[in-house]
Amino acid sequence: MANMKIKKGDQVRVVSGKEAGKTAKVLRVDPQKRRVVLERLNLAKKHTKPNPKKNPQGGVIEQETPLDASNVMLVCPACGQPTRVGYRVTEDGAKVRRCRRPNCGKDIDKA
Repeated sequence: MANMKIKKGDQVRVVSGKEAGKTAKVLRVDPQKRRVVLERLNLAKKHTKPNPKKNPQGGVIEQETPLDASNVMLVCPACGQPTRVGYRVTEDGAKVRRCRRPNCGKDIDKA
């Protein structure tokens, strides 16, 4: 299993690809494939048959498709800028993510 510095619910900015420059919330993370699904970004049209449980009408639906985790950067909640992620260990031994920007350095996770 790969170490992922991005978690479900984080705000991220896309840094490369057709959605570059856009900011979105992470809906799902797949650590084995190193992919993330972002809210209302990287949409693809999917043709569906009528299904009584999910979609009784059928037709064409738009759904989010995964992006590679290397194409997104975490947005620091304190400074609002995309940042690389560092770690620090608190006094009680918990490992928390922190902003790596020079003038910020605040914790991203609630300690």
